[in-house]
Formats: sequence, C-alpha cells, structure tokens
Amino acid sequence: MSAFLVANMAPLMFATLVVFLLLGYPVAFALAALGLSFGFIGVELGLLTPALYQALPERIFGIMSNDTLLAVPFFTFMGLILERSGMAEDLLDTIGQLFGPIRGGLAYAVIFVGALLAATTGVVAASVISMGLISLPIMLRYGYDRRLASGVIAASGTLAQIIPPSLVLIVLADQLGRSVGDMYAGAIVPGLVLTALYATYVLGVSLFYPKAVPALPPAARLLRGWKLVARVLFVLIPPLALIFLVLGTIFLGIATPTEGGAMGATGALALALINRRLSWVLLKQAMNSTAKLTSFVVFILVGATVFSLTFRGVNGDLWVEHLLTSLPGGQIGFLIVVNVLTFLLAFFLDFFELAFIIVPLLAPVADKLGIDLIWFGVLLGVNMQTSFMHPPFGFALFYLRSVAPAREYLDKVSGKSTPPVTTGQIYWGAVPFVVIQVIMVGIVIVFPGLVTGNVEKLKFDPSKVQIIVPTPEYEREELDREGAAPGASPGTESSDDLQRQFSK
Repeated sequence: MSAFLVANMAPLMFATLVVFLLLGYPVAFALAALGLSFGFIGVELGLLTPALYQALPERIFGIMSNDTLLAVPFFTFMGLILERSGMAEDLLDTIGQLFGPIRGGLAYAVIFVGALLAATTGVVAASVISMGLISLPIMLRYGYDRRLASGVIAASGTLAQIIPPSLVLIVLADQLGRSVGDMYAGAIVPGLVLTALYATYVLGVSLFYPKAVPALPPAARLLRGWKLVARVLFVLIPPLALIFLVLGTIFLGIATPTEGGAMGATGALALALINRRLSWVLLKQAMNSTAKLTSFVVFILVGATVFSLTFRGVNGDLWVEHLLTSLPGGQIGFLIVVNVLTFLLAFFLDFFELAFIIVPLLAPVADKLGIDLIWFGVLLGVNMQTSFMHPPFGFALFYLRSVAPAREYLDKVSGKSTPPVTTGQIYWGAVPFVVIQVIMVGIVIVFPGLVTGNVEKLKFDPSKVQIIVPTPEYEREELDREGAAPGASPGTESSDDLQRQFSK
C-alpha cells in the first residue's frame, strides 16, 4: 500500500480534490485541508520533509503583499457603486429609446449596455442583476421571446469577464506571471468581437423569427429628435470618460492596473455624488460586498497555495507536464485537451476556482510548448466565461433567476397579467450563447493576432545582444604575458579568452 501511495501521490491528490469539489465542500478549505493532509502523509512516507512547510508562512505573506491583487477590491467597489447609483438604469433606458424603432432594438440595447458596463464595472453579478431588474420587465411587456430575453441579459452580463477591467484577467495575469496591462490589451479585441457575435445572433433571430424580437410601439418611444440626441450624449459621456480614465491610462502606461482601479473607484464615487445618489447606505452596501468578494478571492488563493506546495513537493507539476506534453499533436493537441477540460470543469467550478486550481498546472506546460502566455490567458478567459452560462450551474443564470419574475404578475404600465419566466426558459435561452462562446474560443485559436497584435512587442532581438565584459588591468597584463588573441583590443576579449579567465 505504501509503495502504491508513493508512486501515485500526485494523481491521488488531484482525484481527491475533484471528489471534494463535486461533494460541494468550500473550495478554499478543501484545497487547504487536502494540501495539509497529503503533506502529512508525504512526510510519514518519506516523500517530503517537514522543512518544506516552513516556506508556507512566507508564501502566504507573499499573497498578502501582492500589489496586483489590490486591483480586485478597487474594481469591485467601482462596479458596485456604479450599479447601485443608477448608471445602468439610465444607460438602458436611453439606449433602449435609441434602438427602440428597430426589430430587436431592446436586445441590441442590452448587449451595447452590457459591453459598456463590462468596461466600467468588471463585475458580472452587478451587470446581470441590474439589467435583469431593468430591462427584462420591459422586454416581456412588449412581447419578446422569454428564452431570447433571458439569454441576451445573462450573456451580455458575462462580457464583464473578458472585457477589461475584468477581475478574472487580473487573477489570470497573476497566476501566469504576466502583466495585467498586457492581459487587458490582449483581451480588448476578443471582447469586442464576442459582443459583435451576440448582436449578429440577435440580427439573425430578427430576420428569421421577427415575432420573437418586436420593435417598440410608437407610444413607448418617449424621446425623439434632438431631445433624444442630447439625452444619449449626456448619459454616454460620463461612463466613456470613466472608461478612458481607467483603461486609457493603463494602456498608455501612465498608471498601473492597481492605480487605475483606485482612480476608477474615485471616479465612480464622483459620478454618484454628481447624480445625487451617493448615500451612507449605498456606501456601506458596496463596502460590505467588496470585502466579502475580496476575502473570498484571498481565501481561495491561500488554500490553493497550501495545495500547490504539497502538490509540487510530490512532483505533481512534473506529472501534469508529462501527461500533457505526451499528448499527440503537440501544441494543437494540448490546446484541444485543455479547452475541453476547462469547458467541462466549468459546469461545476466558477472562474476563480478554475483560475487558482487549473491555471498554475497548465501554465508551465504551455510555456514549455512555446505558447504565448498572454494569448493562452485570454483564451482561457474566453473559455472560462462559459462557466457563468452553463445550465444548470451557471452563476449568471442564478443571478438572473433571482430577479426574474417567478410568479404571474400585473404589469404596472400595461395593466396586463404577465406570465412568469421559468427556470427552463432561462436555461434554454443560455444555450445559443454558450455555443457562441465556444465559437469564440475557436476564433481566438485560429486567429491569434486578435490577442497578440495589441500586446507591445520587444523593440530588440535578445539573441543579438552583445555583452562586453571589461578586463581589469592586472588580468590584462597576465593575458599579455600568456599571449592574448592577436588583434584583440583591451576590454573586448574573445569568448575563448573570457572562458579561460572564468576557468581560473
């Protein structure tokens, strides 16, 4: 039995973790408990030494002092303040009036506002809940298909996962050891392409099933002409200014992501104050929610650190590397297996759990295979976006279910009795958008330039860098006595001369 445990400690650790997660144990505590339990077994079997765990406090302190992770509470707080201050409501109302005369206009408005909220909040829950509360009753009032309305709202809210300043991109950059700014630059075009694919789907539905996406009746179009134009400009300028303040300064290299997040939080407070919607109650709610989410992230990261210390101690990283590098097909085979695995695990795990458990195991293998880690991170981000939309465990579907009408209700505007939105309608509405997200994964693989084209490249070729080592005077005299290479000037010795010096 001992021999079996020694030979298979790494796969047993991974399999036990999967079982614990499927049983519903909290991820952070499952990771930490398994790391310590298998660590004790490893010490008893002689695989590990107790001295290994002296590094654990230092690693946990490294998490607490990680400046990159400071961006998580900043962007979370910014998104919650904007969502609770009514910016989403103003955007949806105004953009809905702008697109109202077009078939599917409300759906286009939801997608457009979802992209704007993604670029200003970075929080999926805030986007889905706010748009579900505001736009779903309007779409139901004017006869939109319930499955389409549910799917559009949930999918548009998940754009906050891939469009900067996404929280998952911050975590992925940290786990991959890459710059958050580069990750943001690589993700912006795929995020916009995914938004366009959502709109294309709505266009297709409007052409083939026009009754599913009716235009707003004239009586519902309250704003027209220059009044409408002024309202659009007045509502759009503040969030666009905030987007430039946050993302523009990061892309231009003026601010780090953490500094950009701090400016974004300050800007959100300023917007709420200008709109006279800032109150102590709102501030307290936003701070409480931010503290909960940040604690959630840090606890998972601490648990993942404990697990990974033991997992690497029993050569689990080498086991994973051998398992994945031995796949047929090289890079393509690796990418196919990784994306299928991530897609399947997204049925049960959310994106934070995937980022902290799976990415540290995959990143070294991808780097060894010569895969650009920024591109790999964005690819995983697009794939992990499906974790929000998977029936029946997708978090975006849960968020929408919490605000969608579960019982028949009386519409306040029309005065008509409106049937509820069923859980089955929400699930079926999500399926086409999950397919679109999978198509987007394929697009990123086939066209890597969508990601790498926006990441700043090195301005020089490292292979052509020449390092000149100046030779001290006493060594130069010794070389002269021994006979230096003919024609060699002091301070520019040949590689053979340098090798001879170092060998001495």
